[in-house]
Amino acid sequence: MYTGSGFRDWEIGDIEVFKMDDTYHLFHLIIPNHDYIAHAVSKDGYNWRRVKNALFVGHPGEWDDDMLWTMDVSEGDGVYEMYYTGLKLSDKGTIQKIGRAKSHNLYDWEKENNYNFPLTSLGPYYENLDNNPRTWLSFRDPYRFTHEGSHYLLFCGRSSHGPISRRGCVGLAKLEDEEWVLKKPLLFPIAYDDVECPCIVQINDRFYLLGSIREDIKVRYWYSDEFQGPYLSFHSDVLMPQGNYAARIIQDNEHVLIYNFYYLNREINYKRVLPPPKEVAVDQKGRLYLKSFYGWENNIQNTIYQPDFADVIPTFKNSTASMEIQSQKWTFQSISGYEAYAFQKPADNFIWEGELHLEGMGKSGFVLNIDEDGNGYFISMDFVNGYVQIRRWGFNPDDYLNNFKFDNLQTGLFKPSPDRKIQFRLIRYGYYIELSIDDRVILTLVDYQFEGDLIGLYSASSILSMSNSRIHILGEPETEYAVKDSD
Repeated sequence: MYTGSGFRDWEIGDIEVFKMDDTYHLFHLIIPNHDYIAHAVSKDGYNWRRVKNALFVGHPGEWDDDMLWTMDVSEGDGVYEMYYTGLKLSDKGTIQKIGRAKSHNLYDWEKENNYNFPLTSLGPYYENLDNNPRTWLSFRDPYRFTHEGSHYLLFCGRSSHGPISRRGCVGLAKLEDEEWVLKKPLLFPIAYDDVECPCIVQINDRFYLLGSIREDIKVRYWYSDEFQGPYLSFHSDVLMPQGNYAARIIQDNEHVLIYNFYYLNREINYKRVLPPPKEVAVDQKGRLYLKSFYGWENNIQNTIYQPDFADVIPTFKNSTASMEIQSQKWTFQSISGYEAYAFQKPADNFIWEGELHLEGMGKSGFVLNIDEDGNGYFISMDFVNGYVQIRRWGFNPDDYLNNFKFDNLQTGLFKPSPDRKIQFRLIRYGYYIELSIDDRVILTLVDYQFEGDLIGLYSASSILSMSNSRIHILGEPETEYAVKDSD
C-alpha cells in the first residue's frame, strides 16, 4: 500500500514499476502539482520506501518548464531510459510532448533529448494545432517496446479523424535512422476520448495491448497475433474492475505483473492509492485474467486451520437461522432474513482460503471487518449467475433521515460451477481487499471505512457450507506513507 499525504490527500499519480535484480523501483507523478517524478523502492513489491526524486520540471523557457506527466522506464543501449511527458508554461497546458532522460543506476537521472525529442502530435495520423477540436492535444503516456530488433514508442494519442469524443487511440512511433517517426495508430477503437497509459506484452506468441479508459474508470485490453495488428476484443474486454486505473505491465522473471493505482470511491480526482500487484495469466481460449501475486507467500507468518478458528457468533440472532460446526465443515442456514455467522479474525492482515458450497437457493456471501452489530463489508456471492459484489453496509450516525450506509464498491464476474462450489482466497492487507475465486482475482480495491474485528459468512434463505479452510497471517504493512485515511 502506498499513497501520498499532502493537503489534497491524493498526491500519487500515474505509475511505472521497473525491477532491477531483487529491487522493485516505483516511479510516479505527484498530483496536482506535476512538478517532479518521485521514486520509491521495494524488496517485496508492495511495501515502498521513498528515495531520491528522479526528475524535475525544466527551467523557465525549457520545453518541460510547466509540468511532468506519465513516464516509462526501460533498459536499452547500456543505460536506463525514461521517456516522459512534459508541458510548457507558455502553451497553457494545451500541448503535450514526449522527452527522454537517462540513468546508469536508476537513481541519478539526466535529461538527454537527442534524436528528435521532444516529440509532439502531428498529422497526418494524429491531431495537430490545425486539427484540434478539443483545443488541447493528447500526446502523452509513452511506453517503450522492442519487437524484432526495432524500437517503438506507444503513446496516448488522438486520431486525426472520427467523432470528437471517440478519437482516442494508441499511437505509435518507430526509431528509424536515429529519429522517431510517427506511424499510424496501433489501435483506434473509435470508442473513447483517450486510451490512457497504454502498454503491451507478448504472451504465448500473442500480443496483448492494455489501456485505461476514463469513461468508466476501467482497464481494458485487446489482442492480436501480429504486433502491427489488427487488435481485436473478446466479448469481455475488462481486465481490471472499476476503480483500478493507469495499469502498467512488468516482467518479473517468469511472472508477468500488473501495477496500477486505485481511485477510492471510483471517482476521478479523488484519493489515489497504489495497491499490491497482480499477475497476468492466459486461459485456454487466449483470454487474459488476473491471479494473486506470488509474493504473498513470502509474507506468511503463521497458518491457522479451520478447526482452530475462533468460536462462531450468529450476529443478528435470527430465530430462523441455525448452524452446524464440525471440525472440517461448517454449515449455515437461514430460512427467512439475514444472519451473519462471524468469528474473531486472528490478525488484521491475512489470507483466508477454503471451499464454499451453496447447498440451497437464496443469498449468501462473506462478511469482512464487521462489528458486533453487523456493520462492515458484505461480499455478495451469486453462485448461479456468477456475480460478485462488495458493499459497505451498516449504520450511519450522521444522517437521521437515512441512518444507513449501503455503498456498492465494486462488482465482478466468475464462471459458476454446476455443483455451486468455489475455491476462494480473500486477502485483507492494510486497507486492501482482494477476492479470488477458483484462482482468478475477481475483486481488487482499497477502502478505509470499516475496521471491525469479525469476519465470516452470511446466509439469507440459503444453506451455505465451508470446508478445508485456513487463514494465513501476514506481516504488518510498512507505513512510511499514509495508508490510513486522514481524519
